[in-house]
Amino acid sequence: MNASDGASARKGAFVGVERDNDQSMMEHVGGNFAEMQSAPRFPLQLSASVKGQQGPCIAETCNISANGVLLAMDRDVPVGSAVDFTILLPGKVVGSSADVQIDCRGRVVRSFEDQGRRGVGVVIDEYHFERS
Repeated sequence: MNASDGASARKGAFVGVERDNDQSMMEHVGGNFAEMQSAPRFPLQLSASVKGQQGPCIAETCNISANGVLLAMDRDVPVGSAVDFTILLPGKVVGSSADVQIDCRGRVVRSFEDQGRRGVGVVIDEYHFERS
């Protein structure tokens, strides 16, 4: 197994938590799970950089919806924290000759551990697109 195989295994674990194990996720978010996930989720693994109260951190998206994003990262970010983050969409994915950068501002609504990494759910409050 090479390093990229390990990264894929970690990504798959987070996608599985979100999409296949709803009952288990309720323990992490509390309340009514269906209400919190009313928008369709799209499993997209993209590089992201997060700037929170603890400074910058590299992350990876697990899935994205119209309401928010689930990030996999190596640092805990407390629920309620404000975060700024940037996601880079490869140009070939969006049909553009240039990559597209999405700058977002949001707040953490859930945080949990899975296989040694943190899953951090963020509601997106503001965003704007920039071409790289």
